[in-house]
Amino acid sequence: MQLLKAYDFLAMELEEVREIFEREMHCDVPAIADMIDQVGKFRGKMLRPVLVLLCGRACGHIHPSHRTIATVVEMVHMATLIHDDVLDEADYRRRGPTINSLHGNEAAVILGDMFISHAFHLCSSLDSQSASRLIAATTNTVCEGELMQLYYRGYHDLSERQYLEIIDRKTASLIASCCYLGARAAGAAEAVCLALEQYGRNLGLAFQITDDILDLTGQEQLAGKTLGTDLIKEKMTLPLIHLRQNCPAGQRKRLLGLLSEPTPDQHARLLGRLRENGSIRYARACAARYIQKARRHLPADLDGEIRTLLLDLAGSITA
Repeated sequence: MQLLKAYDFLAMELEEVREIFEREMHCDVPAIADMIDQVGKFRGKMLRPVLVLLCGRACGHIHPSHRTIATVVEMVHMATLIHDDVLDEADYRRRGPTINSLHGNEAAVILGDMFISHAFHLCSSLDSQSASRLIAATTNTVCEGELMQLYYRGYHDLSERQYLEIIDRKTASLIASCCYLGARAAGAAEAVCLALEQYGRNLGLAFQITDDILDLTGQEQLAGKTLGTDLIKEKMTLPLIHLRQNCPAGQRKRLLGLLSEPTPDQHARLLGRLRENGSIRYARACAARYIQKARRHLPADLDGEIRTLLLDLAGSITA
């Protein structure tokens, strides 16, 4: 509901972002156009464009550059979704088939690359290239996070600190940059830009922790996407790290066996242990702490109505 308030407030701007997106991604090759239309169904919450626009409005006025930046970050995000589905061998997203399930991994990889190339083509239209440089640097950071996660697949001794570094890079960095760029394009002072960047970073950490919990506990019919891939790919997320660190010594060997060869029955047993040991509760509490940190970073002198929307939006992340 809180995100819907932001959509209503930004309705005209978000419609312009969609129009820019469609113009930039237009392709006269029917087969490619069909794949691009399929990816358009992944658009979902448009959280990142919303944050660019809200932070811009909180610091002054929304300019044409805000709409361009909002479109670019959404294209980058879309590219990461396409590539993630390949890495996770996921069949569904937003209650529809993924590109890799429809057209194969090769087409999905190249289509994700195409979204990235269009993002930077569009970004080059901005008068100032500082935004392009930051988005490029952030995209590099996102790739580093994904590579770190791949490197640590099957590494059951992953620490909480290492996990947080991975999700900070692969998820939180882009959300942080959205907030920073929105404020900067509105002409905000650097201190305000940095404060909103920290708001976004903490929001992103909470978002990813919550999504990782969903992957373990959610139902695919309700989530609208393939779940359980973290276990299948042996990714150690926060609930699993907490369980490994806090389960009785005699159970640790059996736990590692469940993690090494996950099956539907073992998934159910593992979920029971996560609940019994308070690991799901611990991860949710951790996400809630990041939401509180995000809220504390919001400058008190922002536009009052927008500040309230940003406060409420933070609360919706873990709802």
